[in-house]
Formats: sequence, structure tokens, C-alpha cells
Amino acid sequence: MNTLILLSVLPIVLLYLGLYKAKNALLPVTVIGLLVALGLAIAAWTKTDSALPIYHGMMKFDNFAVAFSAITIISTILILLLSKEYFERISSHVAEYYAIILFSLAGIIVMVSYYNLTMLFVGIEIMSVSLYILAGIKKTDFASNEASLKYFLMGAFSTGFLLFGIALIYGASGSFSLEAIRNWVVAQPKIDPLFYTGILLIIVGLCFKVGAAPFHFWAPDVYEGSPTLITAFMSTVAKTAAFAAFLRLFAFCFGPLSDFWMPTLLVITIVTLFVGNITALYQQSFKRMLAFSSISHAGYLLFAIVALGSGSANSVFMYSTAYSIASIIAFGALILVHQQSGTDNFDAFNGLAKKNPFLALVLTVAMLSLAGIPLTAGFIGKFFVFSGALSQYHTTLVVLAVLNAIISIFYYFRVIIAMYFRESERDEVVVPGYFRFVLGLAAAITIFIGIFPGFIANLI
Repeated sequence: MNTLILLSVLPIVLLYLGLYKAKNALLPVTVIGLLVALGLAIAAWTKTDSALPIYHGMMKFDNFAVAFSAITIISTILILLLSKEYFERISSHVAEYYAIILFSLAGIIVMVSYYNLTMLFVGIEIMSVSLYILAGIKKTDFASNEASLKYFLMGAFSTGFLLFGIALIYGASGSFSLEAIRNWVVAQPKIDPLFYTGILLIIVGLCFKVGAAPFHFWAPDVYEGSPTLITAFMSTVAKTAAFAAFLRLFAFCFGPLSDFWMPTLLVITIVTLFVGNITALYQQSFKRMLAFSSISHAGYLLFAIVALGSGSANSVFMYSTAYSIASIIAFGALILVHQQSGTDNFDAFNGLAKKNPFLALVLTVAMLSLAGIPLTAGFIGKFFVFSGALSQYHTTLVVLAVLNAIISIFYYFRVIIAMYFRESERDEVVVPGYFRFVLGLAAAITIFIGIFPGFIANLI
């Protein structure tokens, strides 16, 4: 758990650097600290996955936690590398932004490694409170303020459901420990109705956090109103952590009761897919399209929990990795185009390929991956998720998901068509060197995983 300790201390160091006006040192220190945290996480990897619970059974930093900690830290590094000069445009007090992002990441590490329901709640709240602030960091921007207020109100509302569900689980089983709860479930000939109610309330609370329909109504406005870099963090790192927490709880604790909660989750999965994809079709804003796209991807990730087989963790990890990397490319390209054109409409991408072939190429790779086209990481992620669902004979669900994947091709290809097939009098978009590095690296990883999926396919 040295990773968690480092990520708790590093933000305080950054605040001191900001206090002494060492602005130029903030980003290098942050990235170096995250690389050390990544190294400490990987060092905890064990071939036999024999990690034991620590802190009196509150946390368990097993291979599952190591894998998801690694992908969230890597995603955060890539996002922060895009932040050079980004926060300076918003405020002269930059250290606070880096510190809050790292505090949020500390909560995320708790979320992926909890072994007690109280730590799940603590991790979610550390992450959520930080994100409420980050959504509203543009203090003079009405849209940012509105996003922060909506996110706070909806987040507090969902936290009430989650906390009430945890209380009912404790009332029925007499413990917050995941292991004790699972043992109680297995040993009970008849489950208390309070326990079932607790499971349903936890589903509602977690579905709010991941932006699954019909609990998604906060996501489009929050994602659109928040600064683009913060939206990228929320839709990738935070979503990955939420699904890791979702899977750990339901696969380990509530697996024996899957006949009860799986029909509910099946309905939520189907509704999420259709709401996300069909609504994304009608968007004229690229950023808002990515917001509804994020909802649809939450539906695909729910597949792995519905399938609940031995490969569910691998499916979630693979899909989260593919989705996060492609989304970082998309949001990075959006930042550059928006800075030049002042708008995030699809028309802003018209003719981009002629003036910026590199930027158009990496964005095309991202769109193909998000659409699940072969030879990209997104295709491998969908393949893993669909294979897991088919192994549990959810054939109808897979057919509906494939139909939704076809629908998604239409709105992802709108960007590609705009860049390559629509003419526009435009200037070349200035792409700084650090943007070229991040976007090029992310695109290369997307293609590499698409061609050689075995590299990370069976990590967990």
C-alpha cells in the first residue's frame, strides 16, 4: 500500500511548491511522483495472487487492485502531460489543481483495493468530493459552475442510496467485511429481505457513479460544462475505478445471489446501451457526443458484471484500458481544435486532415477503437466482453449489444468524415510537442493492443 501512502503525501508536497511559487516544478514533480507510485504498485504484483488483507482486513492490494491501480495511474499521467499551460489559462494558482487531481486518485486507489464496505464508501467520497471541485474550477464560467452544482447534488443523492444499502447489508449480515458478508451469504439457508433491499440500493448508488441509465441524467451536462481536461479524467480514470469497485463487490460478495440481482442489472445494461447510443446520434457537439458515448460504454462494461464468469475481471480491465486510452486521444484532440476554433461542434473538424494529418490520424484511430473496429484495442475489449456474456448464454443481450455497436459507428464516423471528406477554409492547428508525444503514444498503444492482445489479456 506504499502507492496509496505516496499519493496521499504527494499532493501536500505540491501545495508547498505552489506556496513557494515553484510553478515550473509542479508538473515534473507530479509526473515523477506518479511514475514512482506506478512502480510501487507493480512491485506488489504476485504470481500466485496470494496477497492478504491489510489494515485489519480493510484493504486488499491483490493483483486485481494492482492492475486497476496501474491503468488509472497511467491514464492520469497521460492526462496531466496534456495539462501544461492548460490550468494557467484558468487561474494563477495551479498547484491546487494538481493536488486535487492526486487526492482524487488516492480515493480511486482505495476504491480498487477495498476489502471492507466502509473503505468503499471512504474511497468513493474522496474521489467524488475532489471531482465536485474540479468540475467547477473555471470560477468565472457559468457552465462550469452549473456542472459542479449538478454533480454535487446528484452525487450526494446517489451517496445516500449507497450508504443506506451498506447499512442494510450490515444490519442483515452483522459485518462490513467482504469476506464475512460472503461467508454469511453462503451459510444462510434463507436470506433476510433487508439484505436483498441493500443489494438493490447499492446497485442504484453505483449506477449513479458510473453513469448508467436511467441514472445517467447528470452525466451529459456535467461532462459538457466541466473543463475538457477534467472531463477526460472523469470519464476515464473515475469510471474505471467505479467499475472495478462494482465488480469486486458483486463478483466476490454477491455472486452466490446472482439469480436475484442479475435480472435488474440486465435491464439496466440494455437501457444504458440504447439511451447512450441513440442519444449520441443526435448530438451536434463533439464533447456532448463523447459524454453520451461514455454512457453507452458503461453499458458494455456492465456486460462483464452480468456475465460474472472467471474472466470478468480481465474483460473489465481490457475494456477499461482500451476505452481510457482512446478517450484521452479524443479529448486531447478536442482541446486543440477548441482552442483554435472556439467551438466543439463537429463542423470544427472539417478539413482537419489536410492541415493536420497527424492529428487527424490519431483521432481516427481513437474513433475506430471506440467503435470497436478490428485491429484496435476497442475491438479486443468488446470481444472479451461479448465472449464472457456468450459463455453465460446471454445470446439476446449480445445481439442487442452488437446492434448498438453498429449504431455507434454512425456517430464516431461523423468525425472521420468531417476531417477527411468535408472542405473548410481553416488554419493549421498548432500541436505542441507534448501533445504529439501523448497522442502518438496513446494511438500506438491502441493499435499494439489490437494486434497483440495477449500482452495484457490475462493479467488478472
